[in-house]
Amino acid sequence: MELEGASALVTGGASGIGEASARHLSVLGARPVIADLNEEKGKAVAEELKGTFVKTDVSDSDQVQAAVDAALELGPLRAVVNAAGLGNANRTVNREGKPFPLDQFEFVIRINLIGTFNSLRLAASAMSQQDPCDGEGQRGAVVNIASVAAFDGQIGQAAYSASKGGVVGMTLPIARDLAAVGIRVNTIAPGLIDTPIYGSGEASDKFKANLGQNVLFPKRLGVGSELASMVAECITNDYMNGEVIRVDGGIRMPPK
Repeated sequence: MELEGASALVTGGASGIGEASARHLSVLGARPVIADLNEEKGKAVAEELKGTFVKTDVSDSDQVQAAVDAALELGPLRAVVNAAGLGNANRTVNREGKPFPLDQFEFVIRINLIGTFNSLRLAASAMSQQDPCDGEGQRGAVVNIASVAAFDGQIGQAAYSASKGGVVGMTLPIARDLAAVGIRVNTIAPGLIDTPIYGSGEASDKFKANLGQNVLFPKRLGVGSELASMVAECITNDYMNGEVIRVDGGIRMPPK
């Protein structure tokens, strides 16, 4: 699928994997909509890439619809990357016997799982009403960002793993749903990726280097461009559909 002249909706596009994906898709000719809560960074990325920023809480249908509408103003919406997400490290029951606060568990599920589905359903609805971009009836492609935590969740990752496991689990049924309207759906499960969540400076670099020793090969954290390359492949390769792909250097996460 060609992206020249098309628009691409990228949730969480102001930083990390989302930003890297927006940059890669821009190189391929797409005009990105950066849907994020960080206005300062989001606007800067959107301006640099000649796209648009829309302040977006992915769990809010009106805000997501506004981002979809903004994409349609830039060109036919052919690509969606659902990269918005967050974590919450809590044991199910901590060492003092206190349970994981239910509201915090629900919040992670709401953003990572429900937010992903919310963005996907609204974007797919708009895509389904567009003319096909080829003779096979293809109208667009969606890439969700999950995590290896969906499979190898560590201590304290119950909420995060549950949310990402949900994203993995809904990939195939949604791909089957959307096949009727010519939309492909794939999910990428990143491993340890060097994003702003780790901070910066000497202490951060030392911490990341130590983490990287757990990776099979190469023994380092992945970088955003490596994930973005796979995002682009899932979008532009017309035979990629219904798959969950680990991009993790072969790591299998230990319990902690």
